[in-house]
This record gives sequence, C-alpha cells and structure tokens, in this order.
Amino acid sequence: MNSEKITINEAQKQVDNWIKKYGVRYFSELTNMAILTEEVGELARIISRKFGDQSFKKSDEKYDLGDEMADIFWVLICMANQTGIDLNEAFIKNMDKKTLRDKERHIQNKKLKD
Repeated sequence: MNSEKITINEAQKQVDNWIKKYGVRYFSELTNMAILTEEVGELARIISRKFGDQSFKKSDEKYDLGDEMADIFWVLICMANQTGIDLNEAFIKNMDKKTLRDKERHIQNKKLKD
C-alpha cells in the first residue's frame, strides 16, 4: 500500500499507467460520464445518511466516504487524461477565476455571518 502524497499531475500519470497496464484502454468519454454520475450518486447516498435525515440501511454500512470521493477523483482523472486536460493547470486557473469573481461576494453575504 502506497501512503505517500502525490500531486495532481502525478495522479494523472499513475491513472494513465494503470489503465495501460491493467485496464486495456480507457472507457469512452460517454461511458466515463455515466460512471462519474453513478459514483457521485453513491457519494450522495452516504452523505444523505451520514449528515442528512436518512438512516443507514445494512447495505450502506460498507461504504467509505473517502473511498467514494476517490472513485469520483479516479473517473475525473480518466476523463481529463482522455480529453487532454491538465487538471493541475485547470485547477489553478479555476481558483484564480473564483478568487477574482468571488473575493468579496461571500464575505459580504449576510447569510454566512451567523
């Protein structure tokens, strides 16, 4: 088991290497979009039971919140790899966009002050 920290770029390389070694090929972009949706649904199920009003069913007890998030990250990385997106670069640009757009918005939101 590998417990070292890795960068987003390293994660993209590791997924690509895994696909080439064990996965035969990437699933199609459309299939990966459907899988991503499925994985987000599994995360939503856990969140609604852990933090919402629903109770856990016996079959829900096997789910691990971190593992479900990692499943989402895996599929997202697959989609980035197969569409030529550098997630590290995209994340940096996205943070800059959000900061420029929202740097005052949330601070001034009275709903968030309580």
